[in-house]
Amino acid sequence: MAFVPIYQAIILGIVQGVSEFLPISSSGHLLLVPWLAGWEELDPSVKKSFDVALHMGTLVAVVAYFWSDLVVYVREGVKVVFSRQRPVNTQGRLAWLFVLATIPAALVGALFESTIDRRLGTPVIIGVSLILFGLVMAWADRRMGNRKIESFSARDALIVGAAQALALNPGTSRSGITMTAGRAIGFDRDAAVRISFLMSIPVIAGAGVFKLAGLVGDGIPEGLLVPMIVGTITAGMAGWLAVWGTLKIVRLYTFMPFVVYRVVLGVIVLIVAAANWR
Repeated sequence: MAFVPIYQAIILGIVQGVSEFLPISSSGHLLLVPWLAGWEELDPSVKKSFDVALHMGTLVAVVAYFWSDLVVYVREGVKVVFSRQRPVNTQGRLAWLFVLATIPAALVGALFESTIDRRLGTPVIIGVSLILFGLVMAWADRRMGNRKIESFSARDALIVGAAQALALNPGTSRSGITMTAGRAIGFDRDAAVRISFLMSIPVIAGAGVFKLAGLVGDGIPEGLLVPMIVGTITAGMAGWLAVWGTLKIVRLYTFMPFVVYRVVLGVIVLIVAAANWR
């Protein structure tokens, strides 16, 4: 049974933290990095346990970055339910819309998880997805949208949520496809990124709780606790920097740096796979 060396835990933690929030696909990178590096394949139980740790790290990162906003959203969202406050203010409405946006991906994941795990995630599919959805991002980013986050509606939540379901395919990128959908329906870059990140909180939390429940039942494999702690810390630190960095980049530039990276990496992956170098 292969376990996770500390240096791999650090590298994978950084990869998860950065690629979870940059629109470049965390699931794709977590599959590509060990493949390109030639690391020994992990036992499924070890991989499952370690994935829980990485997701918890990124959850802590995004919650920490948006903590002041989240306090307001949660408070106002609770008021909508228990005090039946009318009219509903913007924060209370947005809080429940972000939850609504998670439903399409949750349903698709619950229904097709085994099929997705079995049939997707190959290097070729990841490479093609990186290129294809990178080009779609470039197209969407050229649209002259100027909507702000306050105009986010139930229709928008369902559109962006449906797009998010595509991210179950490694290589698509959850943050990338939701930012792309946001831009396509007219939001400015800052709003599209914020919507994507705020939507990620219930998604990551839900996936983490689901996987954590299995981990509690199965137990942590012997010798994995320290790598899990290391992975959680590095994923959290890298994730916080990625959230901050993405917001900085899109305020000054466009999504093109991410598009170029996706296309170049996708081409490299396809060449390596076609040449059978790995």
